[in-house]
Amino acid sequence: MFIATFNSFTRLKRQSPMESKMTFKRIGILGAGVMGIGVAQCAVAVAQEVILVDTSREQLEKAKKQMRTDLRMAKMLNARSAQVNIDETLGRIVTTTEYGRLSTADFVIENVVENWSIKEQVYRQIDQLCPPHCIFGANTSAISITRIASATARPDRIVGIHFMNPAHLKSTVEVIPGYHTSGETLDITKSLLHAMGKELIVVGDMPGFVSNRVLMVTINEAIFVVQDQVSDAKDIDQLFRSCFGHKMGPLETADLIGLDTILHSLEVLYESYNEDKYRPCPLLKKMVWAGLHGRKNGQGFYDYRTAVSLVQKAV
Repeated sequence: MFIATFNSFTRLKRQSPMESKMTFKRIGILGAGVMGIGVAQCAVAVAQEVILVDTSREQLEKAKKQMRTDLRMAKMLNARSAQVNIDETLGRIVTTTEYGRLSTADFVIENVVENWSIKEQVYRQIDQLCPPHCIFGANTSAISITRIASATARPDRIVGIHFMNPAHLKSTVEVIPGYHTSGETLDITKSLLHAMGKELIVVGDMPGFVSNRVLMVTINEAIFVVQDQVSDAKDIDQLFRSCFGHKMGPLETADLIGLDTILHSLEVLYESYNEDKYRPCPLLKKMVWAGLHGRKNGQGFYDYRTAVSLVQKAV
C-alpha cells in the first residue's frame, strides 16, 4: 500500500499542492523508450522503488545508460540536483522484462506504443497482476482513457497522464479523467504529480485531448509542406522559431517525439474522428517505413550524426 495511505490522503489533499508529499513504496513504469526513461526519473524522486518494465533487455540497458547520463547532466546544471546521489538513485530503479514484478506496485504508468491492440493486451495483463488498490496512469498521446479503462476490471482507477517530452524536464502534464475515473483516483494522481514538481492541466477525454489534437495536425501539415516541395525542414522550423517564438519547429519536434509515434498518433486520430485533416502524410509513412524515426535512432528530418537533412532522399 501507499506509505501515505488512502485513509490519510484526506489530510494530505487539504494542503497546498507543493506541500503535498505523498510517498509511494513502489511505482511501475511500462516501456523503457524515450518517454519511459523520463517518467522513470520523475517517479524515482517520489518512490522508494521504481520497476521499469520493457520487453527488450537491450532497451533496458540503453535506458539505464541514458538515465545515468541525464542525472549527471542535471547535477552539473541544477543546484538542487547537485545533491542527488546518482548510484543510490539508479539503485532504486529495477529493470526487468517480467510483468510479474508489478504485483506489489502502488501506481503504474504505462508508456507503450500508440497501438490499441498492444495497449489492450498490456492492460488486461497488468489488471490481473497488480493489487486492487493500484492506479494505472496511461501516458497516451491520443487513445481515449475510457477505452483503455474498458480493458480492465478497475475503470475507476484508470487516468490519463500525458507527460510532455522529455518528461523529466517538462514542467507541465496533461491529465485526463475517463468516464469512470473516481475523484479519489484523480486526487491521488494530482498529489503524485505535484510531488514530482509538475504542474497539471485537467482536460476532457476525447482522442488526442488538447495538446496532440492540435500538435499532430500542425506536424502533419508541415510534412505535407515538405512533400509538396514548398520548403525544406530547416526553413520551416526556422520560421516557427523566429516568427512565433517556438523553442523548436514542428519537424524538430516530430524528430524529438519520434516519427513512428507521430504516425501511430495520427492513425488513432484519423480512426477516431474520420476527418481528413488527420490523414497521415504519405511522406511520413515513407520515412517511418525507411526506418527514419528521429532522434531515437539518429535519423529523421535531420541526421543527428552528421547534422544534415535526410528528407531530400525520402521525397
